[in-house]
Amino acid sequence: MLLTGPTAVGKTGLATALAERFGLEIISADSMQVYRGMEIGTAQPAPAELARARFHLCGVRDPAEPFSVKEWLGLCEAAHRDIESRGKTPLYVGGTGLYLRALRWGLFEDLPDSPDVRADIERELADRGPAALHARLAEIDPVAAARIAPADGVRIVRALEVHALTGRPISELQNQWEEPRPRFEHVMVTLVAPREALRGRIARRTRQMLEAGWIDETRRLLERGIPKTRHCFKALGYREIADHLEGRIGLDELARLIVTRTGQFSKRQMVWFRRERPALWVEADFDRPERTLRRVENVLANILGRFV
Repeated sequence: MLLTGPTAVGKTGLATALAERFGLEIISADSMQVYRGMEIGTAQPAPAELARARFHLCGVRDPAEPFSVKEWLGLCEAAHRDIESRGKTPLYVGGTGLYLRALRWGLFEDLPDSPDVRADIERELADRGPAALHARLAEIDPVAAARIAPADGVRIVRALEVHALTGRPISELQNQWEEPRPRFEHVMVTLVAPREALRGRIARRTRQMLEAGWIDETRRLLERGIPKTRHCFKALGYREIADHLEGRIGLDELARLIVTRTGQFSKRQMVWFRRERPALWVEADFDRPERTLRRVENVLANILGRFV
């Protein structure tokens, strides 16, 4: 089973309860939870959750290293085989839509990448901002530009990188996902919540993370000399905290800015998830989490033994 949903909707807590109930092991499908030393800001499983369930692919890469969906798929396959070799069933959990789509339907065939080309485009992104690069993308690939939000620097950079390497629009190369065939039998459950309720949870979680030492966590990354152009700094909140540490943002403004940008990100996630079919949508009940658990337990009980 795949469990997804927008940030702060409660995926990790729910997955932990499901793993405990059904004897599952959890594989993280979060592009930023792979990094060590970023446990607070990427909302990696807390010690209490780690004591209740086994998690894979959290804290497996140094933040100074680049990381790609292709690498993640390779690690997933190894974790999946390991879990099944012990008679267990994997539960994929995370909100990185591209990772889940690649897991379900596969990667583009022969889609190249170049760390040097990507680094050049990322430097341009840092200098000129995502809107300027989005405008350039609209000139060379209007179809992709229509699909990608002007503020979505990660996807803009990737589209420009592919075009630079192939001379072809990424939208043209994405045709393999128009009528995809699943890579394995599975069901995807998308956990959703009313927008205002989710925003309240985002605000509370942001305050808790800041109080738990998120600023010090970011300071340690900067003290290591990791530049803000590195992939790890694309994780929500880290660049804002870096600006705070450099004196450009006050503490009160910092919290508000992170909440606002996280809320904007959750909206983009929902746009993506609405396109991901087939999927079963389950509404989270924040006041009665046991009700959410029962809803998903019913789904899982019906399919356990059929999915891989």
